Amino acid sequence: MPYVVTDDCIKCKYTDCVEVCPVDCFYEGENMLVIHPDECIDCGVCEPECPAEAIIPDTDAKSEKWMEMNREYATKWPNLTRKKDALPEADAHKGEAGKFEKYFSPAPGTGK
Repeated sequence: MPYVVTDDCIKCKYTDCVEVCPVDCFYEGENMLVIHPDECIDCGVCEPECPAEAIIPDTDAKSEKWMEMNREYATKWPNLTRKKDALPEADAHKGEAGKFEKYFSPAPGTGK
């Protein structure tokens, strides 16, 4: 049961989840993170750490859409292995609906 990141992460990009991941399976885009579902060991420690509640298990009904998106961008974006500051507007966008359609960027982040 891998975990995936949903559009609740967009424009927030809190990285508390990255800090606790034992296998470094997070990848960084310009304005969100993704999890490589083939690298995730299903430990679940990241899910409760996400302030935006953007991480869900693949057993969640809405995970199918995000599984392929996470897989695709995890192969395009750099790996992120340490905590960074959240985006400056993170708190203002936390909980906003429809963020993928409004704000998604396929551009990579800086990683590290």
